[in-house]
Amino acid sequence: MTDPTPMASDDALMIGRRSFSSRLLIGTGKYRDFDETRRAVEESGAQIVTVAIRRTNIGQTAGEPSLLDALPPSRFTYLPNTAGCYNAEDAIRTLRLARELLDDHTLVKLEVLGDPHNLYPNMPETLKAAETLVKEGFEVMVYCSDDPIQARVLESIGCVAIMPLASLIGSGMGILNPWNLQLILEKASVPVIVDAGVGTASDAAIAMELGCAGVLMNTAVAAAREPVRMARAMRKAVEAGRDAYLAGRMPRKLYSAAPSSPVGGMIGTASQP
Repeated sequence: MTDPTPMASDDALMIGRRSFSSRLLIGTGKYRDFDETRRAVEESGAQIVTVAIRRTNIGQTAGEPSLLDALPPSRFTYLPNTAGCYNAEDAIRTLRLARELLDDHTLVKLEVLGDPHNLYPNMPETLKAAETLVKEGFEVMVYCSDDPIQARVLESIGCVAIMPLASLIGSGMGILNPWNLQLILEKASVPVIVDAGVGTASDAAIAMELGCAGVLMNTAVAAAREPVRMARAMRKAVEAGRDAYLAGRMPRKLYSAAPSSPVGGMIGTASQP
């Protein structure tokens, strides 16, 4: 697994020791086939692609189509994840397998779920798995609740990115609690990447305008009527949201009307008492 070349951009996304020009991370599941996966990922501009080790063939099943052929590791940074794991032991075992399959690749996404119906994270098991994986040399990007205290604990353990949900996985409900995200962002010194719940381009833009370092999504693209077109929309939304955050929005003013074009001093304008 090759590392990406350092980016020339002065606004690169830094995750651990890696540098990326795209702030959109995209999943590879739920598409009709690997060809649609490839076309959507390419249109998104994403450099990091997530792969569920328990559900996607990346060489562990000989003779079957492999995602590695559709999305060559020489072009994309793989982010193996532990989707479908409900305890720390299973998550750790899965990522050890991923490291073996991907030639000692250490950048991983940890998610330990607590309920098969709502897919909310099991934070005690997540913390347990994160501690072990970091000690074993993994660079852990971690899916978690939008709890600022838990986020700080995960960072103190050594996780390289904190990935709070915006809303439940696959719900498309968007960012339900921007205030908690703000609390996490205020204290974090590692990238905060919204993971789960994005449904459309405006959700991605809002996440970026809040100051998130990036957005990870899968269902929002794969379940769209036209996945490839939605991937393009998400790319533009993430870029626009990042630009808006860096530009700095105008202050909000309640009942303080001000014309967008100044009128003071114009010829024929009477002075106000």
